[in-house]
Amino acid sequence: MKRIFAYAAIALSCTPAFAQQVTSVTVNNPSTTAKADEPVVLQLKDFGEVKSALVTCGGQEIPCQLDDLDQDESFDELCFLADLKGKETKTYEVKLFAEGDPRSYPARVFTEMLIRNDKVKEKNKHNNFLESITARGDCANSYNLQHHHGVDFESELNGIRIYFDKRQTLDLYGKFQKRLELEATQFYTQPEQKAEGFGDDVLWVGNTFGLGAFRGWDGKEPTMIDPVRSRTQRIISYGPLRTIVEVFDRGWKADTNKAPLNMTLRYIQYAGHRDTDVEVYFNRNVGDFKFSTGIINVKGSEEFSDKKGLRACWGTDWPSGDTINWKRETVGLGICIPMKYVKSEEVANKDNYAFVVGTDNDRLSYKVIYCSDNETFGYHSAKEWFEFLREWKKELEMPIAISMTAPNR
Repeated sequence: MKRIFAYAAIALSCTPAFAQQVTSVTVNNPSTTAKADEPVVLQLKDFGEVKSALVTCGGQEIPCQLDDLDQDESFDELCFLADLKGKETKTYEVKLFAEGDPRSYPARVFTEMLIRNDKVKEKNKHNNFLESITARGDCANSYNLQHHHGVDFESELNGIRIYFDKRQTLDLYGKFQKRLELEATQFYTQPEQKAEGFGDDVLWVGNTFGLGAFRGWDGKEPTMIDPVRSRTQRIISYGPLRTIVEVFDRGWKADTNKAPLNMTLRYIQYAGHRDTDVEVYFNRNVGDFKFSTGIINVKGSEEFSDKKGLRACWGTDWPSGDTINWKRETVGLGICIPMKYVKSEEVANKDNYAFVVGTDNDRLSYKVIYCSDNETFGYHSAKEWFEFLREWKKELEMPIAISMTAPNR
């Protein structure tokens, strides 16, 4: 099977310089289907210090983003998004500078972490902003340390929060319109906002996988990320084109017969995308471990599987929390895992549609995706949703190709 999910990434290899450097990046769409907001990610590790960048195509400026992944105050990656017709090729000019500040562009993604502020009465106006939080493994109630119970992030099409506890579940926000909303609602939409067409929480997750939570596996069933020495949530990048958030579990006793692990879960949300990249990293080779992930078995849901790493469902249930007084919510969920990581696909039970997964060394990756039946722009039946997911996976298996000229210095 072709490797999927490898969005375009290419190293910029050259010697450090203190003046402007210019290179041409050619991007080709091998598919007959148009690709919108396709991520192009350039690695900067061999390029020297980069402080700012400018990307153009046909003389038109293209929004770009510089990210410091390891938080050492030096940018590691440049990202921009490409729109390509079927079989189209475009050439982008990339200028990198060793001075200045990153250029500013309108935000198309959003992320935040909040500690509750007792002085704030409204549930959607808390303002104690965080960038990172760590709880010891014996913390009595890490779930309630943060407002909306953990970091959240969104594109124009989706909204996700990750619970800050041993479940580390992805919970979902359903929208009516394509727009950013979480800064305004903080995942707790108020009646006046509902009247204005804002979305809301659309899923009850309990102890299930929700949308693709990563868990352990004891040989019979999924296990929580517990015990741990500590757990951390942190925001790596705020946008404007992608958010990057991480969950770091230190000293996870994933197997009682083996030494504890350190695990980093990285979630990348690109603008214009309803799917989310999940990258899992360990501090050592874990090829002899088994883990699990999957999606919740929404009550009475209809299931779909292609038996090759794509699994999905369509169903209706009461969501959790304050939204229970609104109405039952219908959602479509999906997860797609490269087959090299899949050890087995478990039969659905009352809680989950599950996979047993493993790594070939110290990492793995997969994608999760969902829709809400509330959307004016999305999918409104199991048939529509499953047909979309088939095409989605097909396009994942035909990633864009890029090439680059040597930079002019």
